[in-house]
Amino acid sequence: MTGTGRLLRFLLRRERIGLPFWLLGATLLVLVQSGQSQNLYGTAEALQRLRQTIGANNAVIAMSGPTGLLASIGGEIVFEIFAFVSIVVALMSMFLVGRNTRADEESGRAELIRSARVGRHAPLAAALALAGTADVVVGLLVFAVAAGTGLPVAGSVLFGAGIAAVGLVFAALTAVAAQVFESTRAVYGAVAFLLGAAFALRAAGDVGNGALSWASPIGWGQRIFPYAGDRWWPLLLSVSVAALLGAAAVALLGRRDFGAGLVPPRPGRPSASALLRNSYALAWRLQRGALIGWAAGLALLGVAYGSIGDSIAQYVRDNPEIAQFLPGGADDVVNSYLALTTGLSALLAAAYGVTSVLRVRAEETAGRPEVVLATPTSRRTWLASHVSVALTGTAITLIAFGLGEGIAYGSTVSDAGQVPRLIGVALAYLPAVWLVIAVTVLAVGWLPRPAAAVAWVVVAYCAVVALFADSFDLPGWSRRASPFVHTPRVPLDNLAVTPLLVLLALAAALLTAGYAGLRRRDIG
Repeated sequence: MTGTGRLLRFLLRRERIGLPFWLLGATLLVLVQSGQSQNLYGTAEALQRLRQTIGANNAVIAMSGPTGLLASIGGEIVFEIFAFVSIVVALMSMFLVGRNTRADEESGRAELIRSARVGRHAPLAAALALAGTADVVVGLLVFAVAAGTGLPVAGSVLFGAGIAAVGLVFAALTAVAAQVFESTRAVYGAVAFLLGAAFALRAAGDVGNGALSWASPIGWGQRIFPYAGDRWWPLLLSVSVAALLGAAAVALLGRRDFGAGLVPPRPGRPSASALLRNSYALAWRLQRGALIGWAAGLALLGVAYGSIGDSIAQYVRDNPEIAQFLPGGADDVVNSYLALTTGLSALLAAAYGVTSVLRVRAEETAGRPEVVLATPTSRRTWLASHVSVALTGTAITLIAFGLGEGIAYGSTVSDAGQVPRLIGVALAYLPAVWLVIAVTVLAVGWLPRPAAAVAWVVVAYCAVVALFADSFDLPGWSRRASPFVHTPRVPLDNLAVTPLLVLLALAAALLTAGYAGLRRRDIG
């Protein structure tokens, strides 16, 4: 463990820019939900109506949590937001541990660190300490926000502790995966799969008899029942599992070679297939796993949203305060709901597009484009191959969401025509998504070092405008800076072609400028 403290200080400095955004995002989710829920369901009568409405809706329970949390207004806040904040914190922990363990070994940075007076286990211990510190800070921030908005202190302590405990489990789980797999992508893929499985088990358990929820770290956190029983003992389960996984990671580290994983990678073919004879095919091969994952995730999200589309009108009638959060108010509840959910899916599709374009920068910093560019492949073709994945992939993810929502909603209203209708609704947001991708390409071309920060700031800004513009009372000019504001809110509004054409023209101009920037600078 020699050098763990110094490495931790180095990692804190290394993550000083990105980590605050994770902390701020998780805190804002709790802050906004607490304010909205207390305004909507602050009376016993409103909370009773909510219990009656949600208690009979399995789709809402699957998305949120156990109905036992609805015993108080604080529990209602936990019911609404706990699972989603847990996912944010779990992803934060995954990236913190993965980037500072397996990614460093893969890039060669860990070898440089190990050449100093640093113990074999110090990098892993420092990464776990970093993630643990971040999780504890998130827990403290959640406690401060919950207690600061008027919720009971005891329940707020357990609320924050439950969120932090989920993060600790997934940090330790990532540490184990980093010993098992040899590539960072495999580590992230395995942990993301387990995170999705944890959410699915929690959802199935909450809808059923609750047994499956005890197989999920998210379910353990919700069964603390903050503000609705205040049980502290499930925290011991999370902390114990995190400790056991951390110990397992340390033990596995001693059983593998540096830079290798316990599971060796599958050897490639001796010669490339006909499908890998150009840069476009290579780009699609490199990114196909991520595309399949995002498309499947958005399809499942569409199914979840569509399954409650038919009951949303009754839900708003029972809780009329909800209408203020729908873009069309109470006049056209179903179409307002569909427009809102499709807009949220478009933000997720934009996030996928950003990750796809930033793969260009990841390849560049790893030095792999030199091999491609040594062949008769131009820089323009190399960049275009990855951008083609981003542009086409975002269209596929939106189609997947529209398909899932259309099938689920169409089955509840016995109308198969909802499937092509909602696919078309989802594709209406494609120009705005492509504009976000074009901004990312522009940053990669002209500002390669801060390109990732620029791209994610744009996505975060669009999300804030879409979700919190009214809550923060943002001025009109700041809202108009988001391309999603200029997209017609179909199916609530009629489809206007002119703004979509303008967005496409802007995207084309920025893509061209990004290509020009790449041609004028050195690769890497």
